Amino acid sequence: MIVSLSGKPGSGKSTVAKRLAVELNYERIYIGGMFRDEARRRGMSLLEFLKWAETNDQGDKFFDAKVEAYGKTKDNFIIESRTAFHFIPQSLKLFLDVAPEEGAKRIWSALKGKHEDNRNEDRNLNSYDSVLRSMTDRIRSETLRYRKIYGLDIFDSSNYDLFLDVTNMDKEQEYRAVFEFVQKNIGK
Repeated sequence: MIVSLSGKPGSGKSTVAKRLAVELNYERIYIGGMFRDEARRRGMSLLEFLKWAETNDQGDKFFDAKVEAYGKTKDNFIIESRTAFHFIPQSLKLFLDVAPEEGAKRIWSALKGKHEDNRNEDRNLNSYDSVLRSMTDRIRSETLRYRKIYGLDIFDSSNYDLFLDVTNMDKEQEYRAVFEFVQKNIGK
């Protein structure tokens, strides 16, 4: 089984994906990490790279071709990707939704912690308000790019088998809800 996982910034996608991969003994493929690495390679923040991609669809198409290839050549993995629901239609498609204020709160908390350099979100994220503004720009950029390139609304709940609002869930509740859904669908 292939599990494709997407969600809004700050929804806990990576935390869920890591834990789910361990529990199921599946490989985890993190397309967002590939985007972050490419941004770093170019001397950009993630948001700068996403804005660059608004007028240069080579970035998205390169990563989306990887997503599509994984879906055709591999099995039993978790993939974090904005477009895997589309490029791997046989996957179990999950989306974690979160209110912008809560997502920004979670990201701001992570940035204040020891993982600050790994996230490469944006420049000058020195307050909750700056994180919320950056996150809003990121969602706008992703919405624009995927509509323009593929005609997709990546935030449309009808694209997913599970569209879960995690705004009022703690990490354990969120993970349990996802894990139980995946367990019910293994082998279908």
